[in-house]
Amino acid sequence: MTKLSVNINKIATLRNSRGGNIPNVVEAAIRAERFGAQGITVHPRPDERHIRYQDVRDLKPIVTTELNIEGNPIPSFIDLVLEVVPTQVTLVPDAHDALTSNAGWDTITHFDFLQEVIGRFKAAGIRTSIFIDPRPEMIRAAAKAGADRVELYTEPYATGYTEDRAAAIAPFVATAREAALYGLGVNGGHDLSLENLHYFAAQIPNLLEVSIGHALISDALYLGMENTIQLYLKQLKQIG
Repeated sequence: MTKLSVNINKIATLRNSRGGNIPNVVEAAIRAERFGAQGITVHPRPDERHIRYQDVRDLKPIVTTELNIEGNPIPSFIDLVLEVVPTQVTLVPDAHDALTSNAGWDTITHFDFLQEVIGRFKAAGIRTSIFIDPRPEMIRAAAKAGADRVELYTEPYATGYTEDRAAAIAPFVATAREAALYGLGVNGGHDLSLENLHYFAAQIPNLLEVSIGHALISDALYLGMENTIQLYLKQLKQIG
């Protein structure tokens, strides 16, 4: 079954809006795992507007499933990842002032850089994933650069889902099939929700993991975290 990794950035956003340590990011991760999450995702940014670098350090010893650190591999991020040594690092080409992730890597244009960074992470035993748009032509360079997986940037799918879900999913299916040809695992993330997750997971071959934050944490405000995580897991378990 596709694993569910819960992105807890929004917990940190709420904490930072007031100061102090409520809600507690570490406690949120502990409870998410207790309620069934199969991974914890964090995306620290240089301005630390939500997850802070110290949060990542604090999370490392308590996460018992898989810790996935996302981010733009600037020097400080690379140093943090090599210090913490998570299960997985996901490389995302965020601009420093980006509100949220809004595009994937051009793996052809940035091949040399990605190959160098991936080599450093893999030498440390860290599984490495590249965040990409649903473009099959990006797969070959990702594999050649040494990536273990790609994470498909799913906002275009989520945006087109209600109008024509078959058309919206088509480029993602094609990209996932190309990934399989090159031996790459496939992850997915960004704007996946209880409305669109099941169809996405049912259509994408070799989908190993989805990381979901904004929609899941928002649902938890109404439904409670335990119930919400179980509802998301149910969408993934109903495949086939």
